[in-house]
Amino acid sequence: MITITRQPTIQPDSIPNTVSRLRVNFNKGITRPIAYRQQQLAGLGRFLEECESKIKVALHDDIGKPPAETLAAEIGLVATELKLTRKHLSTWMKPKRVSTRLLAMPGISRIYPEPLGVVLIIAPWNYPVQLTLIPLIGALAAGNCAVIKPSEVAPATSKLLANELPKYIDTECFAIVEGAAPETTALLTEYFDHIFYTGSSPVGRIVMAAAAKNLTPVTLELGGKSPCIVDPTANIRVAARRIVWGKFSNAGQSCVAPDYILAHIAIEKELLYEMKKSLYEFYGDNPQASRDYGRVVNSHHYQRLMNLLPGSGDIYVGGSGDEKDSYIAPTILHNVTAHAPVMADEIFGPLLPVLTYNHIDDAINFANSRPKPLALYLFTSDRDTRKHVITSTTSGNVSINYPMLQLTIPDLPFGGVGASGMGAYHGKKSFDIFSHFKSTLIKPTWFDPRFLYPPYTPKFTRLVRWLML
Repeated sequence: MITITRQPTIQPDSIPNTVSRLRVNFNKGITRPIAYRQQQLAGLGRFLEECESKIKVALHDDIGKPPAETLAAEIGLVATELKLTRKHLSTWMKPKRVSTRLLAMPGISRIYPEPLGVVLIIAPWNYPVQLTLIPLIGALAAGNCAVIKPSEVAPATSKLLANELPKYIDTECFAIVEGAAPETTALLTEYFDHIFYTGSSPVGRIVMAAAAKNLTPVTLELGGKSPCIVDPTANIRVAARRIVWGKFSNAGQSCVAPDYILAHIAIEKELLYEMKKSLYEFYGDNPQASRDYGRVVNSHHYQRLMNLLPGSGDIYVGGSGDEKDSYIAPTILHNVTAHAPVMADEIFGPLLPVLTYNHIDDAINFANSRPKPLALYLFTSDRDTRKHVITSTTSGNVSINYPMLQLTIPDLPFGGVGASGMGAYHGKKSFDIFSHFKSTLIKPTWFDPRFLYPPYTPKFTRLVRWLML
């Protein structure tokens, strides 16, 4: 049995020593054996099981997250990723033999996955367990040492991770740094072999600039304004229910939530009515009293969101708030123009603007006129429309007739494109982004014909033409 070493929570002034210690441990090779990797992953599994109640309490304290959403979107998604990784890890770690061209024969060509070294994971506040631990699963599975930086905006969850994770994962290969911008800045001055960041685009640019100084590769999981197109052939009742669920889960604070709706003009009124009906079915006449409706994370974001309402069309439902309770009612807006305040940047909250279009190409052109989004959603029953939208738009991912559910499939790589991010993870992709795939050629010495070396002869020229041209 491998012994797990416990270390106290890392203090800011000890960040350089912590990174150095992890690099020394990595260079010793302690993280490379599959038994060690599986032990760390098993520890994460025990953490989820034994700390489920604490996780629910922390997330409720931080962002008012309903326990059911915590179970499904935080604990459940991490558990799914963990099971798949543990099941397939031995296969992922095996060298892969590839064909050897005649020019290099006799010989054996293989690709060896190897860990990168010491990696940094900077996590956000909106899904602070899921978006910390799923990247960590990939890092540990690939055999790396990892530093994780939880978000200070979710302090209860950050403290929970700092206090509990070291009981389940060997701190010889893992460290947690709590804190805010100064601690993150201090981390970014250190050399890492990969940086994985989830959060806003402005901070993503800061992370990328810091990484560039050391030529450190990055994975940036950002966001953007993810459009949701509803065409006349859609099942409007089902579309409304699923859009309301996807938009207002976690009080709209999801990077892949539908940011705005592009509804065909012929079905706009029906869609608005059905969405309002779904809101009442989900959260009752008073969503503030519903145990299944979350809260805005803090006063800054409350004020930011409420300031988007003036000049952003008409309020169809909602629009009220209670700053002391960090509550903003689920709000649907209509008669919204493309230049309204709510259409300027990613909303990241429980405001849903509805715009209209006349022809599907109008909706496609509108989506394509804006920065590439993290997700694009389409509700339709027409196969040709589905194909046309998928092939005529660019986004990190697409889901037809159901928002956000694509995240639950580990075999679908998840990531952005352009302004919404770079790099993808989940499933084997999580293992891959934290691995270097080392190309290797093994040649015997018994076959070494003289004509392959200078001075080159006509025989060499003929051989090159035959084998390569």
